[in-house]
Amino acid sequence: MPRRYKCTLCKREPNQRERRNVTADQRTLLERRFGVRPANDSVLCNRCRYKCYLILKKKEKKVASETEAPALPLNNDASLIELPLPSAPRGHASCCICRKASQKLIVMSAAMRHQAFMDRGRMITAGSRCCPVHVNDDILSDNALGLLKASSDISVIKGDALIELLQYLRTTAHRHEKTRLNFDDERSLSDEEYLSLLGVGKAAFKDMLTYLDGLVRNTPARSTKTSLAIFLLKMRSGMSNKMLSTVFNVSKSSIRRCISNVSNVLKEKFVSESLGFQSISRSDVINNHTRKLAQTLFCDDGKSQAVLVLDGTYIYIQKSGHFRFQRQSFSIHKGRPLVKPMIIVSTDGHFISVLGPYLAKDNDASILKNALLRNVDEMREWLDEKDIFIVDRGFRDALPYLKELGIQAEMPTFLRKGETQMSTEDANSSRLVTKVRWVVESANARIKQWRYLDHILPTNQIPYIGDYIRIVCSITNRYFPPFSTGSSEADDALGARMLFLSKQVNSLKEYVDDKNLHRRSASWVAMEEIKDFPRLDEEQLLFLTCGTYQLKLSANYTQEHLDGNCDIHGHKDENGLLRVRIRSRHVSAKTYLLWIRYDECYVTAWYCRCRTGSRVVGMCAHVAAVIWFLGNGRHQQTEKYGVQDWSTFLEDASKVPEAIDQSDDEENIDTEEYLFTSCTFLAY
Repeated sequence: MPRRYKCTLCKREPNQRERRNVTADQRTLLERRFGVRPANDSVLCNRCRYKCYLILKKKEKKVASETEAPALPLNNDASLIELPLPSAPRGHASCCICRKASQKLIVMSAAMRHQAFMDRGRMITAGSRCCPVHVNDDILSDNALGLLKASSDISVIKGDALIELLQYLRTTAHRHEKTRLNFDDERSLSDEEYLSLLGVGKAAFKDMLTYLDGLVRNTPARSTKTSLAIFLLKMRSGMSNKMLSTVFNVSKSSIRRCISNVSNVLKEKFVSESLGFQSISRSDVINNHTRKLAQTLFCDDGKSQAVLVLDGTYIYIQKSGHFRFQRQSFSIHKGRPLVKPMIIVSTDGHFISVLGPYLAKDNDASILKNALLRNVDEMREWLDEKDIFIVDRGFRDALPYLKELGIQAEMPTFLRKGETQMSTEDANSSRLVTKVRWVVESANARIKQWRYLDHILPTNQIPYIGDYIRIVCSITNRYFPPFSTGSSEADDALGARMLFLSKQVNSLKEYVDDKNLHRRSASWVAMEEIKDFPRLDEEQLLFLTCGTYQLKLSANYTQEHLDGNCDIHGHKDENGLLRVRIRSRHVSAKTYLLWIRYDECYVTAWYCRCRTGSRVVGMCAHVAAVIWFLGNGRHQQTEKYGVQDWSTFLEDASKVPEAIDQSDDEENIDTEEYLFTSCTFLAY
């Protein structure tokens, strides 16, 4: 039968790990202080042993202070070292962080103990335990670090543990000395800093790392996390490889290999899961990524028709020395070399597919026809008859082919030959298209937020442009919300109202043409102040304009009126009818006449002589600016409208001071002497 040991002081039976033999100093203390005479094989439990240790320590401090001699070791165990550092409670049967007793405690690793010392300045004894909920990815969570309290101002640590801690501090300092941006330690940067630098947050960064696991290896110069961070920072900021080499303290060749490896891995699986016609089903697009407004405006049967918005974007490149490619990549429209990817999105901005990139000489119509004929990304199998494409006027040559496939194309109408203004019917139908088509322009702007794709790229990057765009679009689909989709009820009501207005005529236009008001200037008188114009709130203005774009320009147009470039006149014989002359924001020499009819409560009609000014589905920006100023803007407590006029900080070469006539102050020159001098000079 095994022998049973009892603690000499507390008579408790400790297990083998908790008992220690009584030392000579402890034996003397037990006899003199507690009156206990221990035997030669007596033992002490850890608790009583620590109690004796504290008493001996206090006694030695007292002796040292009296003799002014250096303190002696506190015990015979030379491996224990006392440090004047706060220590956390030692947890074995209970958690050292929350102090809760549990049977599912885990032993804290050296990395966790070092983390607690680095972040909170708390020493944790080796062998301490904590609850599993405090640990996240083998490190202590931020919440756990906040709960960690100090139980003593003195820490006792073993010599080997102290050496391990010093080695960890040395390694950490050495690594931080070499690394300017540290992505290996996720606590070094906040989520907002990740988003600013890399374009994605911490959670998205971790998710992208799973696609690189085992495919992008760690090297002595950079880890997998650093490799992904280099690629994302390159795309997000557009930094040169030389600058990235300085930021991450690695060579340019390593930066180049890193970007190549990460992009090759991401385009294989990451892109295929998040982008392309095969990555999303028709039902998902129709039910989850199609606005109710688009279905109301264009779909006969919204449950089976997919609405896609298409447009090309531009990626600018350097001029190539290959003359044939130079001619093919030069855009006459933009006056510079470029390549053209074709973007296909749903009506909420979700990227469906990216086609190309194509040569600059290819227009949008030829690109679309080529993609459909070659069945790129198996799009022919995905599309169905009666699906709807929302396009711009650049696709006009592809309309017959789309009609053969049974695809319905919606495009803004063209200005008829010889006319300067669209008819009310054409302007209304164009407004229905632009109300939905804006989303592809905003989607293209999201791509250009990755500044590398907004720069002029060298020609050696042309083979990788398509991969970079697809990776960026996949990141947007996976980690960013779609554009504002609006509520189904509001979209349904707005769509029904726009459809109703699109079938109406512009009565004020007919009245102006019948009365020839655009030529009868004598019928109008300048209005210094208009008191009877109704006050309109933001909701009423949105109801009139059927959108926000025109209202965003209103404050800038108002500045034209305040600068004296916009005249407001009222009709002499008819109250509630205004005529306004407003300057074009594009051409300095061009102005537009517009008319607004109102009553004491509301604006009832409008008409402008600009290209789209006859529509009644909303209004042009010129009319919206006047209505906004008279009904809302002038009642605000502000003196400035629009943006700062930066021309005040620049010189204008056209402004020359008048020449000063100094003829009266100068002596008259004798004419004969002047002629003689001139002839002598010419003869010479």
